[in-house]
Amino acid sequence: MSQQDVEVTDAEEVFDGAEDGQDADTDASTQLSDLEFEGDIAADYVEGLLDIADLDGDIDMDVEGDRAVVSVVGATLDELVGDDGEVLEALQELTRLAVTRETGERTRLMLDIGGHRAARRSELEKLGTETARKVQETGEPVKLAPMSPFERKMVHDAVAAAGLRSESEGEEPNRRVVVLPA
Repeated sequence: MSQQDVEVTDAEEVFDGAEDGQDADTDASTQLSDLEFEGDIAADYVEGLLDIADLDGDIDMDVEGDRAVVSVVGATLDELVGDDGEVLEALQELTRLAVTRETGERTRLMLDIGGHRAARRSELEKLGTETARKVQETGEPVKLAPMSPFERKMVHDAVAAAGLRSESEGEEPNRRVVVLPA
């Protein structure tokens, strides 16, 4: 792997914490270790894909909340994102399958390539905030274009932060966010 940003929990520290009666800390450490393990598996899988495709990229791993995040950064990765992130979505699903096969557990791992998801997150937060403002002004619900589950979550979070309510309607792949007045 070219680059990793991972803090590995020392097993001895976890054991010492358990002796002190710190079960909550042990559970949190165990969950963090599990997420780091998922990230390791995913990073190895993605690195193998990059090697097969003869593409250069640095791999960063992180844990955000309750999910492992693997990011690939490099100059020539646009083809791995595809139009509207379609290739990225497919690669994420393949990576999740590889992790699930290895761990036996379903994963919520997120894959980002070339900062696409980070940029998209920013755009969607802005869309959610602006749509919430529009709904507050007009008092009318607004239906947005169909989005992926990741995109809908970003919009739902931004709408909630603006103090309004939103819901998803429709069936995949045409599921969309509807922002509702207060």
